[in-house]
Amino acid sequence: MALEVTDKNFEEVVINSDKPVIVDFWAAWCGPCRMVGPIIDEIGEEFKDKAIVTKLDVDNNPGTTMRFGIRNIPTVLFFKNGKIADKQIGAVPKSNFVSKLEALL
Repeated sequence: MALEVTDKNFEEVVINSDKPVIVDFWAAWCGPCRMVGPIIDEIGEEFKDKAIVTKLDVDNNPGTTMRFGIRNIPTVLFFKNGKIADKQIGAVPKSNFVSKLEALL
């Protein structure tokens, strides 16, 4: 299961993490986001000891959404050492997310 991050805890959970972090920027009204959501949850379970997998609701967290220039959702950002290391926009197969994450481990 993915961890819910917000404008308030983003710095602590994502930027200050010593593990790679996935952040899924999504919204409840977004159809493709509903397709990606379960995949992100699965990856969260499979990599729970190696990475932190999170979701951020763009409607409730405009500060972080604007900070990273998120214009299309779903957008999944991959962080390593507090910096964006990779990005995936749109609904894609699970293997795309896994290969990007594995490259950061």
